[in-house]
Amino acid sequence: MKKLIATNATDYELHLFHEGTLYKSYELFGAHVLRYRKKITGTRFTVWAPNAKEVRVIGSFNDWNGNKSPLQKRNNEGVWSIVIEEDLRDHLYKYEIVTQSGQILHKADPFAFRSEVRPNTASIVYEMGGFKWKDQNWRRKKKRKSIYENLVFIYELHLGSWKKKENGEFLSYLELIEELIPYVKEHGFTHIELLPLIEHPYDRSWGYQGTGYYSATSRYGSPFELMQFIDACHQVDIGIILDWVPGHFCKDGHGLYMFDGAPVYEYANFQDRENEVWGTANFDLGKPEVSSFLISNALFWMEFFHIDGLRVDAVANMLYWPNSQEEHANIYAQNFLKKLNEAVFEKDYSMLMFAEDSTDWPLVTTPTSNGGLGFNYKWNMGWMNDILRYMEAPPEQRKNMHDKVTFSIVYAFSENFILPFSHDEVVHGKKSLLNKMPGEYHEKFAQLRLLYGFFLAHPGKKLLYMGGEFGQFDEWKDLEQLDWFLLQQYASHQQMHHYFKDLLAFYHGQKALFELDHVPEGFEWIDADNREQSIFSFVRKGKKQGDMLVVLCNFTGRSYENYKLGVPLFTDYEEVFNSDHEQYGGSGMTTAREISAEEGAYHGKDYHMMVNVAPFGMSMWRPKKRKGEK
Repeated sequence: MKKLIATNATDYELHLFHEGTLYKSYELFGAHVLRYRKKITGTRFTVWAPNAKEVRVIGSFNDWNGNKSPLQKRNNEGVWSIVIEEDLRDHLYKYEIVTQSGQILHKADPFAFRSEVRPNTASIVYEMGGFKWKDQNWRRKKKRKSIYENLVFIYELHLGSWKKKENGEFLSYLELIEELIPYVKEHGFTHIELLPLIEHPYDRSWGYQGTGYYSATSRYGSPFELMQFIDACHQVDIGIILDWVPGHFCKDGHGLYMFDGAPVYEYANFQDRENEVWGTANFDLGKPEVSSFLISNALFWMEFFHIDGLRVDAVANMLYWPNSQEEHANIYAQNFLKKLNEAVFEKDYSMLMFAEDSTDWPLVTTPTSNGGLGFNYKWNMGWMNDILRYMEAPPEQRKNMHDKVTFSIVYAFSENFILPFSHDEVVHGKKSLLNKMPGEYHEKFAQLRLLYGFFLAHPGKKLLYMGGEFGQFDEWKDLEQLDWFLLQQYASHQQMHHYFKDLLAFYHGQKALFELDHVPEGFEWIDADNREQSIFSFVRKGKKQGDMLVVLCNFTGRSYENYKLGVPLFTDYEEVFNSDHEQYGGSGMTTAREISAEEGAYHGKDYHMMVNVAPFGMSMWRPKKRKGEK
């Protein structure tokens, strides 16, 4: 990759910035080393501070004395700039801003490419270009695929607490290459979703309350080292999705909040600005310059870090005005999200753009040309809430909540969905997935295996938060690493881990489970009405005629022999997966490897077969060739 070449702002570029369409604003703003005929001639600092009385740059190069380095204001653009005729690479700096009232603020650079390690807060002059990527094959392959028809199973994680060193320190980006990538590859995950990597002052905000949107957090290493990590992922066909937060930001004194003593990045109106739930400030999405800042940021992560997707956080909080007495749509947010998705897909049509949206807003994953918001996926929060409420209920009461399982199919194809078991569901007293399951110890594991089987078989792409793969018993402890000791000391967790890896390996080989995720033709109920026994059965289908799986899920602890199950084809069926195998910690109640369909309609199908149903069991059968076929 070539070096990023800084140029002086033209009238046209500033016009685009103020219009909200300067999508490479990071080339003009921030700190940039200047070159003439490959020789470094100086360093330029440019900042947008429309309400400032004076702006100065302070840093390790001028003894933190702003009087030595005053910025000049460009007409009435609100843009301030200075060129210092020195090579200031790796120097620390901040902007010293004098407000209209005479107050002096020390602010980090909103466009800084690197920051000090917290608790220090200065920006660092850093050159972004020059990294030599080796992921060309990955980038070509992903553009040839239809993401809708391919398997997607995302491993969501927080880098600071997945695993730590013995002394409690974080693993670096480079150490994660050796530790994390083989683990993810071994399990068969297709993507890693990283909790926000923008610079943030407070570890326990997990990155959601940021100060440096262009600065990859320094907790784990340098920007180039993060590029090395992503490049290594791509070389083994693992995609990277970045959690991204364009809705709100923290109020720490060195950050974006009241940047020049007045609202700059946030709404001017107090009621619109204040995000009382998180103690943050909402971006003013109606301000064109904020659109330039944020959309440029999305494209920046694509350009310099080769990310494969953005999970856009808190879309619901953006779509509706906060602190309103009733739901009142925010037209500025709608327009911003449409512009964002159009700009992203114009740059790379293979990008994954996920909306974390808990509302029933229509057409979230419909292209903007057809009146939609333009995302290509939406988190299915309704499914997640319903199935977890169902699983947390005592098994004998689940018959009274039957629609919690069936309702999701009513709307499953209205959007392109991700099914998320995310970090939000295993923190703040909500318990881990395993500990949400009721009953005795062994019943918890049986029900988690069942839940994962149903999760896999339900239409939609998949996401699981770290630790779920081996049945972490405690909820996520964000200051500690995962409870890896469970895998060394407890057979039940070893068996759960074995089950999950086998389940995901099975998933990779079954096109019927992912090829038609997004269309009704990929799903067909066999029996959605067995409320009394809490047994559900259905068919998943692939594109090829006859490519199908029969799935049965029993959500109670009762078992059944010779359970009559309707099937669509008159052929032999083989049981290809069963969550109750003894190797997974189950009771071993399986069906014969092959079983023949019998004539006689049942469950609305022309044929039926007799199967064994394990307690809290999930099983799948695949039809063999029809009788008489060659």
